[in-house]
Amino acid sequence: MSKKIERIKAKKQQTRDNHQECHHKWQARIQAAEDTIQEQHLIIEALVEEKASVLQTIQGLQEYNGAPAPFNDEWEEEPEEDPE
Repeated sequence: MSKKIERIKAKKQQTRDNHQECHHKWQARIQAAEDTIQEQHLIIEALVEEKASVLQTIQGLQEYNGAPAPFNDEWEEEPEEDPE
């Protein structure tokens, strides 16, 4: 009976160890994903800042060259012609 108890205890310990190892692996994956997301967020912020800078430069050049005002997102549709 003692050997059976020892085997059960050993199996329980092995299960705990496996669970702990699996938990550590998942924690590492989660941390890696969070790091990747943070890096992507920083890249997006830099790209947004760069876009704003480029748009300012374009606007400045347009003003310097006397170009018309840039497109302001208001769309005016032309009336459709009657085929008659």
